[in-house]
Amino acid sequence: MRDHYAEFTSRGVEILAVGPDGMESFKKYWAKENIPFTGLPDPDHVVAKTYKQEVNLFKLGRMPLNCIVDVNGHIRYIHYSASRSDIPDNETFLSVIDELNASSK
Repeated sequence: MRDHYAEFTSRGVEILAVGPDGMESFKKYWAKENIPFTGLPDPDHVVAKTYKQEVNLFKLGRMPLNCIVDVNGHIRYIHYSASRSDIPDNETFLSVIDELNASSK
């Protein structure tokens, strides 16, 4: 998503990444990787529990969860991953966003 960030923002979308690490770990990683969008530390799993993100210790922790949330706070697309590598590609997200934008006109 970092490399396609401009494609997301040009569609009126903002990206928010939520992770299990604490604030300092997030800050270091975001700076090192030059990530242009917001990272939200969730070490107490409050956000993860709210969106029912799976935690599987046999698969090294939280399974990726990807959502598209509209401006009213409604989830319009959700993908619960079966593994840490099971993440939709950017084209999938951009296509869903384009469909949602077209249907709201």
